[in-house]
Amino acid sequence: MHLIADNFLDKEYFTRLKEIVLSSQFPWFYQSKVNVLHSEEDLELYFTHIVYNENKITGGFYNELEPLIKKLKANKIIRVKVNLYPCTSKLITHIPHKDYDYEHKGAILYLNTNNGYTILDDNTKIESIENRMLFFNSNKLHSSTSCTDTKVRVNININYI
Repeated sequence: MHLIADNFLDKEYFTRLKEIVLSSQFPWFYQSKVNVLHSEEDLELYFTHIVYNENKITGGFYNELEPLIKKLKANKIIRVKVNLYPCTSKLITHIPHKDYDYEHKGAILYLNTNNGYTILDDNTKIESIENRMLFFNSNKLHSSTSCTDTKVRVNININYI
C-alpha cells in the first residue's frame, strides 16, 4: 500500500530545500551503479548525498531537513539520502530493489517535476512531481528511473520506522 501527498511541504520551506539541493555548492557523490544489483559495466549512474545513516548524521544538510523529518512522525530514522539522476537520451528503468530486508517505511520527496517516476511492487507508477511525497513500503521491490525532459531528476529518500 502507498500514499501520495501533493504539496506536502509549505511552499517557502520546500523552495528553500530545493534551492539548497540544486545549488552549485551542494556536495554530490558519484555512484557508478544505481543499486547493488547493477554491475560495474552497466552505464546507469547517479549521484547521492547521504545525510543520515546508521544512527549518525553524515551530511551537513541534516539541520535543514529536521522540519521534514519531524513531519513524518517517525519513531526512528534509518537513512536519509538525496538522489540526483542525470538526464538520459531514453528513459531508463533501474533494476527493482529493496532498501532494506526488514520491515520499515519509505518516503520519497520529489524536488522537481520531470518525466521520471518510481515503480512500486504492484507496478504502480508514481510520477515525479515537485513537492510530492510518496509513502510506501520500501522493503518491497521498487524501481527508480532516469528522466529525459529535464537536466536532472532529484529526490530525498527517507527510510524510517
